[in-house]
Amino acid sequence: MSLFRTRRSVKTADMDINRAVPRALLTELLEDAHRAPTHGLTQPWRFHVFTGDSRARLGDGLQDLFDRLTPPGAHNADKRAKLAATPRLAPVAVAVACRLEPGGKIPEIEEIAATSCAVQNLLLSAHAHGLGAYWSTPPVACTPEFAVWLGLDAACRGLGVVYLGYPRGNPTTAQSPRNPLDAHVVFLDR
Repeated sequence: MSLFRTRRSVKTADMDINRAVPRALLTELLEDAHRAPTHGLTQPWRFHVFTGDSRARLGDGLQDLFDRLTPPGAHNADKRAKLAATPRLAPVAVAVACRLEPGGKIPEIEEIAATSCAVQNLLLSAHAHGLGAYWSTPPVACTPEFAVWLGLDAACRGLGVVYLGYPRGNPTTAQSPRNPLDAHVVFLDR
């Protein structure tokens, strides 16, 4: 079976918080992510890796952004609490951002697509190395304000957080049902 067919999202609740991911392995995963296709070689992806105590800082930062960016009538205490808790449940949290050049040669959609390809490379590499992973996209983590909170300039936009860790117990093979391929593909021969 290929990596593509066996990879599945592993939530933080199913990760072994007590088993650290070695820095050398994180560097290898990020190098694989860095090999994503990129039009004009702009390499728009930006990754900030949170481990140890810095995961709490990420959770607190996400809560602060939630408080500042969410209209008062839309505040949800459970969502707010989850923003702080989730980074603390995984050994590694990788904040993802994308550099968008206003009026640049490469359209915004292509830069976001390239960054998404980099994240897919990261997810597949993590799976190949026995790690569980999932890409979380809470609205506050998909804003320019999140990118600025990370220390990036205003030309960047947050695209979420990828959580990484070794699965607890004996992970099962992905059971991810898909529609028949022909429901999504049209072959045109003439």
